[in-house]
Amino acid sequence: MRLPFLSSFFIFIIWLAYEIRKHRDIETKPLREFMAREREAENTPAKPLDDLAFITIPLETLPVKTMAGDPEIADVLEVLKGLQDQKIVNLTGFSNTDLKLKYGASNISRLIFYDQNYIVLARTLQKWGKRLMEQGHPEEGTAVLEYAVKTGTDVFGSYELLAKYYQERRETEKLLDLADAAGKLNSIRKDQILAMLARYTKEELSAAV
Repeated sequence: MRLPFLSSFFIFIIWLAYEIRKHRDIETKPLREFMAREREAENTPAKPLDDLAFITIPLETLPVKTMAGDPEIADVLEVLKGLQDQKIVNLTGFSNTDLKLKYGASNISRLIFYDQNYIVLARTLQKWGKRLMEQGHPEEGTAVLEYAVKTGTDVFGSYELLAKYYQERRETEKLLDLADAAGKLNSIRKDQILAMLARYTKEELSAAV
């Protein structure tokens, strides 16, 4: 009488072990895939960096004379002048594995350096533009932040300051252009920025009716 019960019990144990192993495999699949890509990346030979979009800082066209005596602005300009002699590339959204696969493992240190320069640039431009706006120079601050957007910045504050400025001046086209630029970002902040800009755009279009 116990045999059917034992058979059912053993079948259940076998099924349970299978399900546990299957779910463990599912959970570890992304890790295995990542490790496989990383091994491939580590063995990728060096490739030319010709297609990198190097960024230049056009200080001659930016409002460097506005509030130049302000300590905070002076620090900003000092940082930007130092960056002018460096190679800068916006690699936001690309992992180290992605970069090694595309350009070779031996180039990764150089690429990280270029990207770190860009991070400093984006943050410094945000600091500069915000300071100018806060101190009563909205047009100059806007010029700085518009340049930041052209470089592909994903600093939320830069888009928000511009959106507020455009809305106050009823510059709907510029607000829409800003949303279009944000839509091209390769960043985890993209959706957050777009959601914020959508609110400003909706308010502006409603006010225009």
